Amino acid sequence: MSEPGGIEVTLAVGQNKYLSVLPTSGGRPGDHEMHAILEIGVGNAGAGPPPGRPGGSGAALAEVLIIDTSRSMLHPDTKLRAAKDATVAALRLLPDDTAFAVLSGRFDATVVHPAPGAEAMAVADRYQREAAEYAVRVLDADGGTAIGTWLDLARRLLNGQDAPIKHVLLLTDGRNEHDDRGAMRLDTALDACEGRFICDAWGIGDGWDADVLLRIARRLHGRAAAVRNESELPAAYEELVNGLLGTAVPELRIRLVPTPGTVIRQVKQVVPTEQELPAAGTGSGERGAEYVTRGWSEEVRHYQVVLAADPSGRDRGEDLQLAAVELLVPDFGHPVRLPAPRPVLVHWTDNPADASRQHPGVRRHQLYERSGAAVARAYRAWLRGADGRAEADTELGRALSLAHELDDPQLLRALRQIADEGPQSGSRVTVREGLKDVDWQHLILSSAMTTPPDPAAAPDEPPAAPHAPGAPGEGGAELVECPDCKWLGPAGSLYCGGDCGRQLGEQA
Repeated sequence: MSEPGGIEVTLAVGQNKYLSVLPTSGGRPGDHEMHAILEIGVGNAGAGPPPGRPGGSGAALAEVLIIDTSRSMLHPDTKLRAAKDATVAALRLLPDDTAFAVLSGRFDATVVHPAPGAEAMAVADRYQREAAEYAVRVLDADGGTAIGTWLDLARRLLNGQDAPIKHVLLLTDGRNEHDDRGAMRLDTALDACEGRFICDAWGIGDGWDADVLLRIARRLHGRAAAVRNESELPAAYEELVNGLLGTAVPELRIRLVPTPGTVIRQVKQVVPTEQELPAAGTGSGERGAEYVTRGWSEEVRHYQVVLAADPSGRDRGEDLQLAAVELLVPDFGHPVRLPAPRPVLVHWTDNPADASRQHPGVRRHQLYERSGAAVARAYRAWLRGADGRAEADTELGRALSLAHELDDPQLLRALRQIADEGPQSGSRVTVREGLKDVDWQHLILSSAMTTPPDPAAAPDEPPAAPHAPGAPGEGGAELVECPDCKWLGPAGSLYCGGDCGRQLGEQA
């Protein structure tokens, strides 16, 4: 029985388990790849209210707000006014005891509050919020844009914080054109900041660079977004901060334990955005790797796992385990109900029809990759003016066709801001006249957002059984022994996690 107000984490593995035993196109028999989609959900497990802020206080969050105060924010000055209004709106939502700081970003970065030149953070209460609001209201703009330096100062401030959620909200109207003038270049800063905090990167005005925002968000596990009208920014900031304060799980780890002979090639988030996940060790003497994800609200995300396997010496005609997937959540003051580990399977076959089928989630991510690449090529062609017009039309038409296949309404709307489809189905697609560069930047951001496939299109998966307190599979519980290779694992394991990877029990 789940506890009221507790949190439930769910896990489903989607894949086409059939792989061909025939050599790959490169002639390498040990280079077969299995692609699987992990669908992970976080939600309220009981009948009570949602869990609310982890730990029950503002101390669960440490927040750094970065405002671009380069000279371009004054052209027009409505950008700077909107940035101030949005920052103040975010400040007013911070609960008491929240560690926070406000930074001004130019060629360098300076602390606006708690004090210029400080390398410490304020602790929110009525007086600190009012003082920060005053410091924001009197800001002026001058200088250039060196975002790496801004992020590095945020890193140094957050290093001294132990809040479960460390978050940076960065706003810029520029293109990081003065990176060489700052104390730290952007790529160097991202290397230093990765894994230290989450960063959401926002654009305002018409001079920001979608690629820069996406690079920051993907490396720092946040979201990249922009407003078309400055007046939209305060409401967007309020929604974002309220989402942070409602975080259900600050950190969730995906543990993959491959069977001998299986290699983990890649793990990446594919819904709602694409993000590569670097591997972390699981501890001394343990096989496999862990992949850290952060900042979960009540939501569902998808992750793609790519495993390399060799059929040599493996049994055919039956399901074998390539890897076990387990989810872990550190203790943060709320009960969490976790799912039982799930297998990624392989069924070696010499039937090309079985091996050629793709899981809908894998196929869908490939379509998004192709659509995003077509948008990027269309933009580059458009930048060439008349010389690139035909190519821009062709690539935009390709992106639109893929969006139709994906049946993604958001992506279709974004593309139709740029494209003229013509009155009839199959009409030639052309780039609209009178576009500005910022129109393409919005499209690039939109093309980076992804949605899951229709559940009706996915193959049925057995339901993931959650752990109950004291159930098999937890520390001290009963073990099961594989009769072939003598591997010991949790009772209830469906597949051997040792050398043979064969099925041990019946699926529900």
